[in-house]
Amino acid sequence: MNKKVKKTEAEWRAKLSDEAYHILREKGTERAFTGKYYRHDEEGVYRCVACGQALFTSEAKYHSGSGWPSFYAPVGEAAVETERDRRLFLVRTEVMCSSCGSHLGHVFEDGPEPTGLRYCINSVALDFEPDSETEA
Repeated sequence: MNKKVKKTEAEWRAKLSDEAYHILREKGTERAFTGKYYRHDEEGVYRCVACGQALFTSEAKYHSGSGWPSFYAPVGEAAVETERDRRLFLVRTEVMCSSCGSHLGHVFEDGPEPTGLRYCINSVALDFEPDSETEA
């Protein structure tokens, strides 16, 4: 998880859809309750759509009712980075992929145990890889 992916903005624009570019590179957000992983319940791993790094597992996913896929913990401490976000006259904690720096969403301190955290992540920022056991 320590390999850093560096691309020019032109390379990111060529790789990502317009919506993904807006969310991942320009720190946008998708409309609530519209993302493909909001009500997704398969077992597997959620990866960064930009670089493929594993970010979250289905074990940590839960239905928060927020309108976005929610997780109580990343796959490991090194999977994501956070920083204070003061845009939109709010103080929030932004979540980014630690490998490529793409904006994923925000983390809040109103989640379930065992962490008490709610990683509120844009579906468009994620790819899903089902567990091989569930494919059989």
